Amino acid sequence: MRSLGQRVLVTGAAGFIGAALSYKLVENGFEVIGIDNLNNYYDPKLKESRLNLIENLAKKLSLKWSFKKIGIENNYELLSVFESFQPKIVVNLAAQAGVRYSLENPKTYITSNIVGFTNLLELSSKFEVNNFIYASSSSVYGGNKKLPFDESDSVDHPVSLYAATKKANEITAHCYSHLYKLPCTGLRFFTVYGPWGRPDMAPMIFAKSILDEKPINIFNYGNMQRDFTFIDDVVEALLKCCSKPAFPDPDFKLNNPEPYNSWAPYRVFNIGNSMPINLMRFIEILEKELGKKAIKEYKAMQPGDVVKTNSDNSKLYEWINYKPTTLLEEGISKFASWYKDYYT
Repeated sequence: MRSLGQRVLVTGAAGFIGAALSYKLVENGFEVIGIDNLNNYYDPKLKESRLNLIENLAKKLSLKWSFKKIGIENNYELLSVFESFQPKIVVNLAAQAGVRYSLENPKTYITSNIVGFTNLLELSSKFEVNNFIYASSSSVYGGNKKLPFDESDSVDHPVSLYAATKKANEITAHCYSHLYKLPCTGLRFFTVYGPWGRPDMAPMIFAKSILDEKPINIFNYGNMQRDFTFIDDVVEALLKCCSKPAFPDPDFKLNNPEPYNSWAPYRVFNIGNSMPINLMRFIEILEKELGKKAIKEYKAMQPGDVVKTNSDNSKLYEWINYKPTTLLEEGISKFASWYKDYYT
């Protein structure tokens, strides 16, 4: 897909998904400005390395890419970006991530995920953005036991503050869609992994511990399933959503409302692999790719965590005619190859 030089603002552009999307947008000819606060939640050097990849690509292709160190909670600096850049598409991938970290530092989640998110919605409505896309999370399904998770399911029972902030994002986005006709699309990501991943997530933690010959913690005694979703599949879905803003559903029923669409230009979709796998199987494949066995320590369930995730992607497929294609073995192989190249 080639753009017509559309201007895209990507927040969290130095993050795992944000950097991967920014790279793909530049590659496809979009004019991109990325912002990120480059905090030290994890190693800023990894974030800088991701940004260098995008910078080098833009120079090689003589395409427009710029970056500013800004936190989305800083409304004054955000305003200057909107005034100077005048984006037509905004993709918000900036957030304080991590379920477990939200137990330790709850205020940072309110500042970034609530205040910062609202700042972006407010500016996007004032500057007449044509398409607002944002990261939600499979965490919103909380204590739900019915699998696979479907966008029609209730998400009123979060089990972590992180999940609660993502649910709040979806509700707030709907308000702006209704009040200001701002097209908003939320994507509920399911355990994204791959090259350049986040060091606080299981694949990176496991890889480091296995290669360093240190124990890995396996929670709920290994009785966990995750819908691991490869980064390239997530980016492809985001790219397609950039070309299709949300619009009002003409068949929306006010007397029997669905939570994922609206009379307003609003949509929410799952993006997962739809092939959940036991955590022990993931570790087994990773051991094979790294050529080492893990030292396993089995522990009880962590507060705020869930036992299983499983995504129903049918609504996203209907929307953009796309579904993930990367098999787990292929994805882990690519991840392990990158990890060994980057860290060893």
